[in-house]
Amino acid sequence: MSMTETAYAKINLALHVRRRRQDGYHELETLFAFVDAGDRLTMRAAAQDSVVTVGEFADALDDPFANIVTRALGTLPRSGGLAVTLEKSLPVAAGLGGGSADAGALFRAVRDSAGLPDDWHRRAARLGADVPACVESVTCIGRGTGTELEPVASDLTGTPVLLVNPRLPLATGPVFQAWDGQDRGPMPDGPPSLIARDGRNDLEAPAITLCPTIADVLAALERTGAWLVRMSGSGATCFALYAEAAARDAAAAAIAAEQPGWWQLVGRLR
Repeated sequence: MSMTETAYAKINLALHVRRRRQDGYHELETLFAFVDAGDRLTMRAAAQDSVVTVGEFADALDDPFANIVTRALGTLPRSGGLAVTLEKSLPVAAGLGGGSADAGALFRAVRDSAGLPDDWHRRAARLGADVPACVESVTCIGRGTGTELEPVASDLTGTPVLLVNPRLPLATGPVFQAWDGQDRGPMPDGPPSLIARDGRNDLEAPAITLCPTIADVLAALERTGAWLVRMSGSGATCFALYAEAAARDAAAAAIAAEQPGWWQLVGRLR
């Protein structure tokens, strides 16, 4: 019997960087949200663990031992093995938590089939700061390095969303290193729609210095009538939220005509 899980694309509706910590990490306040589409994991019981990666962005994961799904398999105690096929549809190093979403999907599959250990959150956080949020893949506030989670009732569920990436990978570390160190204030309180409107992404400016095309993506989305346009995570993916699916679809068509080489994903917020 096989199991299938979607690794839902993560976006940061707001991302406030407050300070650089002594351990080298950064103190964050962020509002995680998830799109109803992403990578896909198909799993079946096997004598031993294995991971095969297919799909548009499979070539970007050419080291099977560095693959976060392989590492996630190694961190979860189970009685048998799992043969995993990962269909990689999300770009890598794109600010969408793609690898973290893949690990989160694996955690859910193991939870539903065999149960997770009591310390699953610690195990997930050791794989990556976004992984604990990606396990549940629901709107939540993240603090600390992003692993201290507070689920929130979302007034944005079902909102049409368009993701656009210029097909330029951007590593997270250099973007954080380029942050100017200025605390621009806390994330606002209120429902997710208010936090999204009044919040910001403090990594947007440093990311643009490293990848100027991000500014072009943001400008293209700004012209489409979205009520919110922002970069996700450390980039280079940007997203736009719309009042109606028809407006989102028209925007996707217009940007595809203008920039046929850019990657896109259309969906709704979970």
